[in-house]
Amino acid sequence: MATPHGGILKDLVSRDEPISGQLKDEAAKLKDIVLTERQLCDLELIVNGGFSPLEGFMNEADYTSVVDTLRLSDGTLFSMPVTLDVSSADIERLNIVPGARITLRDPRDDEALAIITVDDVYTYDRVKESIHVFGADDPAHPSVAYLRNRVKPFYVGGRVQAIQAPSHFDYVALRYTPTELRAHFKKLAWRRVVAFQTRNPMHRAHRELTVRAARQRQANVLIHPVVGLTKPGDVDHYTRVRVYEAIMAKYPNGMGHLALLPLAMRMAGPREAVWHAIIRKNFGATHFIVGRDHAGPGKNSQGKDFYGPYDAQELVEKYKDELEIEMVPFQQMTYLPSTDEYQPVDEIPAGAETLDISGTELRRRLKTGAPIPDWFSYEAVVARLRESYPPRNKQGFVLCLTGFYNSGKDIIAKALQVALNEQGGRSVSLLLGETVRDDINAKLDFTLDERHENLQRISFVAGELARAGAAVIASPIAPEERSRALLKDTVLQNGGAGGNFFLIHVATPLEHCESTDRKGIYAQARRGEIRGFVGVDAEYEVPKKADLVVDVTTQSIPSIVHSIVLLLETTSLL
Repeated sequence: MATPHGGILKDLVSRDEPISGQLKDEAAKLKDIVLTERQLCDLELIVNGGFSPLEGFMNEADYTSVVDTLRLSDGTLFSMPVTLDVSSADIERLNIVPGARITLRDPRDDEALAIITVDDVYTYDRVKESIHVFGADDPAHPSVAYLRNRVKPFYVGGRVQAIQAPSHFDYVALRYTPTELRAHFKKLAWRRVVAFQTRNPMHRAHRELTVRAARQRQANVLIHPVVGLTKPGDVDHYTRVRVYEAIMAKYPNGMGHLALLPLAMRMAGPREAVWHAIIRKNFGATHFIVGRDHAGPGKNSQGKDFYGPYDAQELVEKYKDELEIEMVPFQQMTYLPSTDEYQPVDEIPAGAETLDISGTELRRRLKTGAPIPDWFSYEAVVARLRESYPPRNKQGFVLCLTGFYNSGKDIIAKALQVALNEQGGRSVSLLLGETVRDDINAKLDFTLDERHENLQRISFVAGELARAGAAVIASPIAPEERSRALLKDTVLQNGGAGGNFFLIHVATPLEHCESTDRKGIYAQARRGEIRGFVGVDAEYEVPKKADLVVDVTTQSIPSIVHSIVLLLETTSLL
């Protein structure tokens, strides 16, 4: 079995169990940070040893060294920064200074999970981190967009003491810590274990690939899918786990094991592949499958892949002596109808007929209800996917109308609600910006930060409604690109099959909005009675990539509604 990275498995939960009661009592008296979803995933893998040799969030010396050299400040190989971000308001409110002890709480149930002893508080260069870690400062990369839109401007470094691991109520029997999984391998006398990383559903090609790797290495197979944060738009983890459970029955008895990994992926390609290898080594694997474009996020802003197809394999190979886990390079598998089998593409005879279905094509077939052939996947797997992917005309969606106050966006939204109700087939929910403000938080002002906070609430509600199959019409002013990006990312990440998002810019000129303002809101803003008002003393950032641009000074409300209905029709949602 593989030695943990750095030589010792840093199982902080076991280490701190004798004093967990004291820590819990202390935590109740300390100021606290409620973690984000990504921070929660990171903390879980810190305290259970998955991120060994880390014992906390990186201080400035470790962070800088990892970004610059893929090494911790002591020289140990570690390819990804693991950081705890806070705002200046957090620093002031919590008095975050070196030596301070702060409770880290679970955002789901407010439970105290750990106490961090602060080493330092430091700023960082977002552009440098984007370029060095992700390869480009390009917002088309989901982690660059996350860094720009969600990560706060300061990092807090320090070691943590574990009070308890985060609790889970889903698939508990499939969740193993490194200590538990190593004990499981020992019980079964598995000496050689090939780990397979995935964030997607598995099909016949994946089964053939992993069985082939096990045969070649005389090993067993660990199917180790990520169930933390993945790429926005990915299949939700509930559906994927049902798929994994179905496909495990297709392995020879005793060959494979399924365990879930609560990792927040960064989609960082080569660096992430090294990170994944370190994590699997900590979980006890001796071999690790690295695929073509491993952990790649897809296309950049120029329509090209962020990383080369084999960059990840090359970087893992470069550090193989330090990683001490053998890489199994993944050649793309393709189907040969003449022999009804899958073979690596580099072993296919010249001129042989092959068949394949791309991920994009599979998603299209799931969304449209088109057939998925038996040679591509198993009947049980397809059945699980169909349960979570209703036909396109039954899926939810979110329409976000953005524009100046009194631009006509609310009138369009109400007219569109009527049109979609008339269409039938879905419930239709209307989230007018100011209505949500009044209903959920009447104290919100007109500042940009508070508008952003309001949009966070709209994002969550819209995603949940769309997941349930509703048509959601939201009409916030949403003057900032970061807020609109947050709304889209939240819907894509949380909307499941309803993760269909459309941005509509109601580009009515400011002069018209102001001249037809019967309530006199613009006049109040001009007199200074309202501060931070968009169009007066706060800027409206024109959307760069709206799906549709409309203007009530040149188009009638019915014609605008019709153009939106046509947009939905062309994407088969109506």
